[in-house]
Amino acid sequence: MGRVRVTWKKSAIGFNRTQRRTIDSLGLRRLHHSVIHEDTPSIMGMLHKVRHLVEVEAVDGDDEG
Repeated sequence: MGRVRVTWKKSAIGFNRTQRRTIDSLGLRRLHHSVIHEDTPSIMGMLHKVRHLVEVEAVDGDDEG
């Protein structure tokens, strides 16, 4: 399974409350904060829901930072 780095790029103010909860569930705490997740169907579904607020990029196995 692959890994993805998710970076929060746009504020959730003015968007649906469920989208803000999805951002929280992904572990994002503030704008420009990044987290790394496994590429699972549940994570990809959450990313699809907030795709206009985040930036997603693939991560190599040795790239943790």
